[in-house]
Amino acid sequence: MLYFRTMEFIGHYILHSDALKKDITYPDSAGFDEPDCPDLQGMMCQCDMHEDIKLEPSSHPHSMKKVVNIIIAVERLKHIKEMSSGKFCDDALLNFILENVIEERLVKPLNVTPTYSKASRTLQCTICDKYKKTLVQSNKLTNEDLHLKAVTLSAGNIQYKVRFSMSTYLSSAPQNKGQPVCLAISNSNLYIACTESDGSSPILILKEVSGPLNTIKVGDPNGYDSLLFFRKETGTAYNTFESVKYPGWYISTAFDDWERVEMIQVPTDRTTNFTLEDQQAILS
Repeated sequence: MLYFRTMEFIGHYILHSDALKKDITYPDSAGFDEPDCPDLQGMMCQCDMHEDIKLEPSSHPHSMKKVVNIIIAVERLKHIKEMSSGKFCDDALLNFILENVIEERLVKPLNVTPTYSKASRTLQCTICDKYKKTLVQSNKLTNEDLHLKAVTLSAGNIQYKVRFSMSTYLSSAPQNKGQPVCLAISNSNLYIACTESDGSSPILILKEVSGPLNTIKVGDPNGYDSLLFFRKETGTAYNTFESVKYPGWYISTAFDDWERVEMIQVPTDRTTNFTLEDQQAILS
């Protein structure tokens, strides 16, 4: 009689006596480690694979799930036609059980909505594109609606530079697109945001936000996930800013002065490369 353990139940095989060269018993406490054989010859016993094998469950009470697993195990044993040899020892029997009785299950991770938590470090800076144009607010120079432009400033107009507070965030989900950040205009409640308007392509706006943004979830009902961008350093000095909510869309500027800062997909004739100037790190 051979005792064995599976993942779901405890039981033993009963083989006809004429199928065994030596009778072996595995005690419950031993598991598969050592059989109780009287001598070394018994340790190397063999049994005939072609004799009937019966599964006799123990008398312990089982749940319906365990009963079903026992039935499945028996059915699998019935469908084993042959092995490479008509004889097999205890090691072969163990492999036979592991391969044909114990079920392998693939565990898939759950889809978890990413959450972005604000870090303690904030970087204050001004932003220039690779053509040395500086980002400025439109209403500081004209009477247009509120937006950002890229302008080449002379020494006498540097007061029009927009100073940004760039907050960094930590993502709950692994990603390799860059450092999540939010770009706020310093000393204001205005943030750069990437959003849709009437089902059109994503656009860049300045969004008013009240209160701290310590935690932002993707799909936020207030649309705060539109404030998040993946900042990625390219080369030695340049940075790109890709929308978290709209992957593949980047903050960009045109080659000419006085053009709006817009969201764009690459490749494009606009530039998506920026430098961070006048940097000052602040711990919040």
